[in-house]
Amino acid sequence: MVCGSFACFKNALCALNVVYMLVGLLLIGVAAWGRGLGLVSSIHIIGGVIAVGVFLLLIAVAGLVGAVNHHQVLLFFYMIILGLVFIFQFGISCSCLAINRSKQTDFISASWWVMSNTTRNELERSFDCCGLFNLTDQNQQDHTSCYAICKKRNPPCQVCGEKFLNHSDEALKILGGVGLFFSFTEILGIWLAMRFRNQKDPRANPSAFL
Repeated sequence: MVCGSFACFKNALCALNVVYMLVGLLLIGVAAWGRGLGLVSSIHIIGGVIAVGVFLLLIAVAGLVGAVNHHQVLLFFYMIILGLVFIFQFGISCSCLAINRSKQTDFISASWWVMSNTTRNELERSFDCCGLFNLTDQNQQDHTSCYAICKKRNPPCQVCGEKFLNHSDEALKILGGVGLFFSFTEILGIWLAMRFRNQKDPRANPSAFL
């Protein structure tokens, strides 16, 4: 196979779209994990990452079909939409990396106090912690309102806020790093699709255009 040939571009574009599908699934999975904390759901960026992941997954499927069938119209719209995904994904990834610990603390605190007592109790039992950033702030009452298992052990329970921050910080770094890295590969996808689209299929009718 000669590099730059029809088959070479076709295989490269198919392989790249398979990678995009995996990246889309990864973004959705990590974002869902971060949102599953219940506290980071107020960070709208998480929802944006899930949307990018779903959109990237769909456009990768379209690109794979277009590459296999050498579909001119599908490849054209694939290039346009992938360019828009690049811009959106680049912005979202930078936003994930730009959220510092102080802003995460504000988001978590705001979400914590609008939760019902039942939800807070469930999170405390799930993460085995008490209170948010103070052991006495669980329900604006005393420490006895916490039902975490750690209360029966020594040393005393860790505050939930620190555990939430560690999880959200990890999720945002993974999302930002992965999204930023693979956003630049989308430029490669656009170039491959453009070159492949303008090549003639050697199996096609020689008298037909492309």
